[in-house]
Amino acid sequence: MEKILTKKIPPTLTIKISYILVVLFILLMVFLSYYTINEGERGVLLRYGKIVKIAEPGLGFKLPLIEQVERISTRNQAVVYEGVQAYSRDQQPARMTVSVNFHVQPSDVDQVYTTYNTVDALKDRLIVRQLPTQLENVFGQYTAISAVQDRTKLVQDMQNAMKKAVVGPVVIDSVQIENIDFSEAYEKSIEDRMKAEVAIATRKQNLETEKIQAQIAVTQAEAQAQSKLAAAKAEAETIRLKGAAEAEAIRLRGQALRDNPGLVDLTTAERWDGKLPETMIPGGSVPFITTK
Repeated sequence: MEKILTKKIPPTLTIKISYILVVLFILLMVFLSYYTINEGERGVLLRYGKIVKIAEPGLGFKLPLIEQVERISTRNQAVVYEGVQAYSRDQQPARMTVSVNFHVQPSDVDQVYTTYNTVDALKDRLIVRQLPTQLENVFGQYTAISAVQDRTKLVQDMQNAMKKAVVGPVVIDSVQIENIDFSEAYEKSIEDRMKAEVAIATRKQNLETEKIQAQIAVTQAEAQAQSKLAAAKAEAETIRLKGAAEAEAIRLRGQALRDNPGLVDLTTAERWDGKLPETMIPGGSVPFITTK
């Protein structure tokens, strides 16, 4: 047993093991000498902790065991803050869910790493700390009703406030107030108020309808009166013209009688049917027979 333990390793085997170790070391160095940066990222190349350069997306090389790469995302990211409480100008409490979309510009990656080390640390120090404060300031400028009615303006004011308050190597893309929850008592009062406003609006609409209908009735009555007046005027004009025509006819007949005294006898003779009367008054004369 002692002879087996004290038996020396052959020199050739030692050389082979050395070669294998060297090859493995070389492979390890090769493996540690390159890196890849994805789209939407930038790499911070460090040499003993000092920034050497900012690596673009793609394949890159570094000195093994001496240099290292820290990746900083430049993609759009979001902070969602739930249950943020704030008071309106009329002292109505509300709980809101607010989201902030932001990104880091590639040109600011070195500043992000130098100041905050990671994007998460930047987010916590610059955005998360400012969000409740700015929401309280902006929401406090609105009444509870105007906050709901002017939701778009509220969101725009909140976005402008965040962009102004967040100073650093980050870009605020947008801010969204996803919901506004008031107390149950206030929401009940709002519901009752809305019902009352709907009732008032309905009454006003009914009054307007009645007013329009009355105007239509008046217009129709006026139209009927105008129509009757026009008919009466037409009838009066017809009677006048008919009377004038009859008067003119009488005048012409009178003038004809004056100019022709025998015209009456001639007309009577023309209309006689040739029959004598069956009865005559004593002493009366025979029609159409004149004796001299």
